[in-house]
Amino acid sequence: MRRRSFVAVAGGGIVVAATAVTGGFALTRTPKQALLPWAEAGSLYTESRRRALSYAILAPNPHNRQPWLVDLSLPGQVRVFVDRTKLLPATDPFSRQITIGLGCFLELMRMAAAEDGYRVDTVPFPEGAAPSGFDDRPVAVATFVKDDSVVRQPLFAHVFDRRSLKEPFDTSRDVPDDVLSELVRRADVQSTVGVTNRPAEVDALRALTVEALDLEIRTPHTFKESVDLFRIGKAEVNANPDGIDFSGVMFETLGAVGYFTREAALDPSTAAYQQGYEAVIANCETAMGHVWLNTPTNTRLDQLTAGRDWLRVNLAGTALGLGTQPLSQALQEYAEMAALYARVHELLAPDGGTVQMLARLGYGPQVPPSPRWRLEEKLVKT
Repeated sequence: MRRRSFVAVAGGGIVVAATAVTGGFALTRTPKQALLPWAEAGSLYTESRRRALSYAILAPNPHNRQPWLVDLSLPGQVRVFVDRTKLLPATDPFSRQITIGLGCFLELMRMAAAEDGYRVDTVPFPEGAAPSGFDDRPVAVATFVKDDSVVRQPLFAHVFDRRSLKEPFDTSRDVPDDVLSELVRRADVQSTVGVTNRPAEVDALRALTVEALDLEIRTPHTFKESVDLFRIGKAEVNANPDGIDFSGVMFETLGAVGYFTREAALDPSTAAYQQGYEAVIANCETAMGHVWLNTPTNTRLDQLTAGRDWLRVNLAGTALGLGTQPLSQALQEYAEMAALYARVHELLAPDGGTVQMLARLGYGPQVPPSPRWRLEEKLVKT
């Protein structure tokens, strides 16, 4: 149900055609306030740390929770903390995915600083890390050092076009071998990266990711965690620009007439539930390739590294015209997912280690960016 041209609800009793509502009214449904950070990045700030951070807040992260808090009270230094109100305890009980999102943030900050000639010396978890959660200790302390020899990253040119593409891919277009090879080369990651476009392997991963997504949806407490984060319509998105964005004329109209609400999305007897289920399952089934990242162990440092690397993979895919969408359900560490977690590791990490990221690849439509909190909302003093 993300951005389809039409949605039929109530057994076909009502059809809302998104393409039929055009012009000025459609434009008024865009959550412009929540999209301001994409326009402000690199243009609103002159101080080096704030300029770099204005890009970093655009980094990919689980469920768009944007779990970072930043302390700039010491000159030349950025102290990064976890916003513990943004965790995902049901699907991410050990905050592994949250840590990956923080790694994406740190890597994008580093890339942005290099554009202005600054080297960023980062010390991860300078006061240690809790293995199964987060507390008041910093995730990282980063020092900005002016350094004319710092190497700029070609991938940075694709920051504004980067997306996590939650739309069906074009199943008539294969992902060629040379594109996969170039994806790995351009990403230049520290983790072990795996890719495939082989039909049998893609089919196996399609089936596994569908099964994992089905399990998450049919497990009440994990599905509710996602549904609680639905932001339906312009007003909700502008007021709370994290979570899962359902803005635009179609969703706002369906919400206004009571067909698409959080309550309806949770109820298996409703059209909202059924069509939402079918849409997300269909996405998995249109994968034309897959990419994954493995680390030797599963420490907090491994997870940060995987996040840094995932940002680079996402940007490299963007540079090559590829759509990427993380499919993290089978990698989640709650009890009901244990059997599928074991299966995906047998398949993708047979020699041991941890599969930190798994995503589908393909070619899909252009979509708008995700909403973001403005930088000022993420600045704190501790």
